[in-house]
Amino acid sequence: MTDDKDVLRDVWYGRIPTCFTLYQDEVTEREAEPYYLLLPRISYLTLVTDKVKKHFLKVMKPEDVGEMWFEYEGTPLKWHYPIGLLFDLHASNTALPWNIIVHFKNFPEAELLHCLYKDTIEAYFMSCIKEADALKHKSQVINEMQKKDHKQLWMGLQNDKFDQFWAINRKLMEYPAEDLGFRYIPFRIYQVSVNIHVPILLQANLAGVASSERPFIQKLFRPVDADGQLQSLGDLLKDVFPIALTPEDGEKKFQVMIHGIEPLLETPMQWLSEHLSYPDNFLHISVIPQPTD
Repeated sequence: MTDDKDVLRDVWYGRIPTCFTLYQDEVTEREAEPYYLLLPRISYLTLVTDKVKKHFLKVMKPEDVGEMWFEYEGTPLKWHYPIGLLFDLHASNTALPWNIIVHFKNFPEAELLHCLYKDTIEAYFMSCIKEADALKHKSQVINEMQKKDHKQLWMGLQNDKFDQFWAINRKLMEYPAEDLGFRYIPFRIYQVSVNIHVPILLQANLAGVASSERPFIQKLFRPVDADGQLQSLGDLLKDVFPIALTPEDGEKKFQVMIHGIEPLLETPMQWLSEHLSYPDNFLHISVIPQPTD
């Protein structure tokens, strides 16, 4: 059972200093000043950027405004990935603030899902929580909750209220003492700029999204092995993504990051799942090429 409130709070209140700049080819009535914001790692871009949109709309003609979307160094940023994951994947080795470009036209249909309403984010968020609980508890916990409990999870995230969210989410992090952990660990591993083709072993439950838009690895992984021993992050990587491990006779080629840190490979997956999961109850693990001098 989760009981380390300090870790949970540190994860929840993680922030990324970000500078939003309007794309140079956007048509404006006057010069658009950059907009600075502290982005919560655990949220989603389209959930926390109302102020950004309002700021840039002041200098634009209504007829030139389409759906807002974001990019970083030429890469469109997927709104259905948590902000912290996007930063770890694309900008973890760059100086702050994170420089994001804002667009209001030429929406990249082939690369991004449309997200015109917060209901869309809520539906996706809840589908992830339900999938995670199916892995952890055969959906028993989430199905026993009332609709108001589901809504409280969402409102806690949307309003950045730690206590409101965790009053309900703690139930999703419990398990019988005799089990030593969850049934399976909800995790997704993402790779960046690596020409290694690893099969996607289990796709996310997101209807209408092409597999090319879900370039993560996910499979069934138990927190406890057949001998009753807790399995670690290193055990997971050895099983699922062994190339991310440092060769015994070689130099480190990859960083394995969760919430901007590199956990020790000896860390039990059960502990990581309880303490470093995002609000959607998944561990989002980034495998990033080690920067070279």
